[in-house]
Amino acid sequence: MSLISKNSQHIRRFFRLGMLFVFIFSGLYCVTWSDPVGPRPVDRQITNTVTTLLRNHLSRHPLDKEIAGRWMKEFFKTLDPMKVYFYQSDVDEFAQHQDELIDLVRKGDIKFAYVVFQRFMQRVDERVKMIDELLSQPQDFTIDEEMITDRDELQYPKDPNEARERWRKRIKYDLLVLKTDKDDKDKKEGKEAIDKLTQRYHSYAKRWHQTDPDELLEVYLNSLTTSFDPHTSYMSPRTQEDFEIMMRLELEGIGASLLSEDGYTVVKDLVPGGAADKDGRLKVEDKIVGVGEGEDGPMVDVVDMKLRDVVNLIRGKRGKVVRLEVEPVGGERKLLKITREKIELKDKEAKGEIFEVGNRPDGTPYKIGVIDLPSFYMDMTGYRRGISDFRSTTRDVRAILEDFNKKGVDAVVLDLRRNGGGSLPEAINLSGLFIKDGPVVQVKDADGRVLPYYDPDPGIVWSGPLVVLTSKFSASASEILAGAIQDYGRGLIVGDNSTHGKGTVQSLLDLGQELFSHLPNSPSMGALKVTMQQFYRPNGESTQKRGVLADLELPSLTTHLDVGEADLDYPVEFDKVDPMAYKRFDYVTPAIREQLKQLSQQRVQNSEKFQNELEKITHYKEQKAKKAITLNEAKFRKERESLNTDKEEEKTLEELNNPNNKGIVRDYYLDEALIITVDYLNLEQVAKAQLKNVVDKSVLGEKSN
Repeated sequence: MSLISKNSQHIRRFFRLGMLFVFIFSGLYCVTWSDPVGPRPVDRQITNTVTTLLRNHLSRHPLDKEIAGRWMKEFFKTLDPMKVYFYQSDVDEFAQHQDELIDLVRKGDIKFAYVVFQRFMQRVDERVKMIDELLSQPQDFTIDEEMITDRDELQYPKDPNEARERWRKRIKYDLLVLKTDKDDKDKKEGKEAIDKLTQRYHSYAKRWHQTDPDELLEVYLNSLTTSFDPHTSYMSPRTQEDFEIMMRLELEGIGASLLSEDGYTVVKDLVPGGAADKDGRLKVEDKIVGVGEGEDGPMVDVVDMKLRDVVNLIRGKRGKVVRLEVEPVGGERKLLKITREKIELKDKEAKGEIFEVGNRPDGTPYKIGVIDLPSFYMDMTGYRRGISDFRSTTRDVRAILEDFNKKGVDAVVLDLRRNGGGSLPEAINLSGLFIKDGPVVQVKDADGRVLPYYDPDPGIVWSGPLVVLTSKFSASASEILAGAIQDYGRGLIVGDNSTHGKGTVQSLLDLGQELFSHLPNSPSMGALKVTMQQFYRPNGESTQKRGVLADLELPSLTTHLDVGEADLDYPVEFDKVDPMAYKRFDYVTPAIREQLKQLSQQRVQNSEKFQNELEKITHYKEQKAKKAITLNEAKFRKERESLNTDKEEEKTLEELNNPNNKGIVRDYYLDEALIITVDYLNLEQVAKAQLKNVVDKSVLGEKSN
């Protein structure tokens, strides 16, 4: 029920950067902002290359009228997700040219994107003036009226009067949120709330006016590529660079996580041990209002600047100074000089910690080793250069497991709840740390050829009991590992009802290298991440749209969020291939699984926190089912007292995208997972004792005979 589609953007960002891949307002309104003026020669080269490479897509879907229709719909949805800027007449006018899109794109012609974008900016400017007028008028929060929140229920406004009415209600909603959000430290009333909304919408318009040709091309081509499936996308050079930083988990800069808030760049977090953290003067919630390069470079005003551009100004080569003009919370502006360093993104790497839980038969506590794994990362540049110790998920987890072995850990919990995927080779290699040999995954291409991938290492690093925690955000490479562990009977899958359901494989194709492979240094032109294969578990089932079902489900709001593969547009369909031959461990028998379920359900029923979660889920589903929201303040407050649906979604996604840097947090959910693990250990001990008793009796019987 996100009213500005912010949550859907977070979701797309999370899975776009994580679920990969194969080898893989101030009142001032200025008219001098620079919009893109027209296509560049390089746009034609990039567009031609992208359309050519799309022929390799798994579906082999041709560029036809169906794709053109999807493309048009996706482009308008990206620009105007809640249908509040364009008129229906705009959409109808451009729809007349829908069938021409394919012929144009085959020629590398993207003029249509510029024509639509210029109209969009015209409408944005008109709406800003309309918003200013509406904000100057009194609001009556006592009357009973509603605002439609379901995008599918909305139509584009027919005329200015209808647009004005839509925006009147939208502004009324925004003011109610500012007045009633009890979790917001900046809760606003009256004039202050009006000023905040004015700033917000002027900043929003200004950022759109700052759109550069690379960004417009990326939006336009992504509307085309995602018409094939949700995970095929064009990355501009800057997006490609950001992706590679995520995969190698390091960059050069000051080590500050930033966000854009109503035109300001705000410090969200500091990387422990990073340059800013060691300097000590930059604080969380400080606003960065100016950036200067070096000791005496010009100071650039970054208020209302796009976050990406601010990041590019701050980021730079290690050893170089960057100057920041900062507005602390409740303090005066100050100037900071910070020397950039190499920053390792520790919050994205594998972490291990040992917890003492329950009691062994001898009365001493069990040692449970927990590994938090946010992604399957791999330094692709290091790999391509042949660097022997390139950054690798498997290498890091192996070291943690070897340490667990030395310290006498009894069982391992592998937490993949926020792991959106990553490198396919890393998923295969990591799975091999828990099995001796055999197939880990099967991959089928567009021609129907099936290729199995086997565990490359015959050894087992961790041979003891294993529990894998998953959620609806566990996707792609996470599902490969979870599916293999479940098929082999090697461990217990605990968490949401199912994982995300992304069973497709993407190849990352560098466009510069594709076009200029004959040159020693190809130009940076971005990359195409294209779905070329579908993967299957050892048992022959795909995880596509279905995911990996949990052996033991725990109550969680994330199960009910519309973030699964089946909730996305144009997903590839579920499929099966022949099962592979593999030797099961059968550590998790149906009898053990059923006993663990019963024990956990009893604890959940008696847990205040889990019962609160179940109550939250009930309220969430009730609110989510509504197509509109009340604008009567009394009723609005009452509804939000039970649960703020938007806030809960946003909070969950924020935690996934920006985890804390405090290590593994032992909350009530992880506690239950640890107790399940102890139950598993105890039941395993009983099973072993029973088996030994049977064997002993058999041997005695043979001797007596």
